[in-house]
Amino acid sequence: MTRPIDSGPDQGEDKETGMLKKSISRRDLLRLAGVGGAGLLFGGAGVGGLFSTKERTAAKNSASEAKTADKNNIISFYGSHQAGIVTPPQDFIVFAAFDLTTASLDEVRMLFKAWTAASASMTSGEMIGSSNNNVNMPPSDTGEAAGLTPSRTTITFGVGPSFFDSRFGLAGKRPEALTELPPFGGDELRSEWSGGDIGVQVNADDLQIAFHAIRNLARIARGKAVLRWTQEGFQRTSGSDPTGSTPRNLMGFKDGTGNPDVHNETEMKKVVWANASDGAGWMDRGSYMVVRRIRIRVEVWDRSTLGDQEATFGRHRDSGAPIGAAHEFDKLDLESKDDKGKPVIPMRSHVRLAHGDGSVKILRRSFSYSSGMDHKTGQLDAGLLFICFNRDSRKQFIPMQQRMGQSDLLNEYIVHTGSAVFACFPGVKEGGYIGETLF
Repeated sequence: MTRPIDSGPDQGEDKETGMLKKSISRRDLLRLAGVGGAGLLFGGAGVGGLFSTKERTAAKNSASEAKTADKNNIISFYGSHQAGIVTPPQDFIVFAAFDLTTASLDEVRMLFKAWTAASASMTSGEMIGSSNNNVNMPPSDTGEAAGLTPSRTTITFGVGPSFFDSRFGLAGKRPEALTELPPFGGDELRSEWSGGDIGVQVNADDLQIAFHAIRNLARIARGKAVLRWTQEGFQRTSGSDPTGSTPRNLMGFKDGTGNPDVHNETEMKKVVWANASDGAGWMDRGSYMVVRRIRIRVEVWDRSTLGDQEATFGRHRDSGAPIGAAHEFDKLDLESKDDKGKPVIPMRSHVRLAHGDGSVKILRRSFSYSSGMDHKTGQLDAGLLFICFNRDSRKQFIPMQQRMGQSDLLNEYIVHTGSAVFACFPGVKEGGYIGETLF
């Protein structure tokens, strides 16, 4: 980069010619332009005249492309369903659970209205509020996302079972499907990673933008709600994998191969979207979210043979194909046996237990996490922030996890340290607010 015009001598390389060029003084620039200072600043032969038509056109095209990219990076906060459920997963997540500190339902309603307005602005790449230029007031936006693209940001809200206690008079509206999860094999749950009155999932293709959203929601909630726990997560970025293949977890295996087709609306109504006929009319077009913080004993896993790793998952590591098959999406053959009469896909493998009889599905939307080092053990605190959406956890996630908790070979290498469930509201129309169907 060359220095400003009046910064003194400097040399840089012309990218087109490869020749060295000298920076010039402001006086030389005025002389070469053949005009006085006023003419340079305001006249038709001003600074613009020093740049070629090609350069000016390129600059205009670049600005136009940036505007188009911004528009393409916007996922509207408004819609029939909340974004961030069947939305193609972004590169990063910041998940946060909040506890309410107010006992006033009116204040809770006001909070969700304020969150709606802020979320609509942030997902559009806009600053929150209008008091960002008044030097006598705190800014209405914390500012770290200023000038950045929307980066496909989505913000998804849900409420947990504790939201329906005696505080707000809503106990009678708690859906039967919103139930606390029972204990599972492999659970070593810790309170600092579990529960919450409200759950907020923020996804974006930029971690700073995702953090910005949670930070501002927490700021807006001051006096009404406080953060209970948060967890950041990631997957391979879209830039590092332009093909959009199935992401890999920190064990090196593809994660999410067996997901249902989110473009099949009939399948989504069966697997993901709650219906008024399920017993809670306000949840129509919403979904139930399960969040599990799963620590991986990476040091133990890294000492395991490839054969043991593949037998644990029931899939080949490189291709993601079921053992005995060649391609990732080949049909899962649970009947095949090897020449010794043993199942090709081990009976206690993760994929076999997760599949069951094939009649029960969930929509996984998981991310890896790394929280540094566990100073008590000297080992990495890393793993999977497992998130799934389903129409009724009692009929989908819970029986699936009970099977895996009892005998999954994967349990040797993982431990569940956090757990939460939330009823995610249906989408909201412009002019409305998130949670309006409940309140």
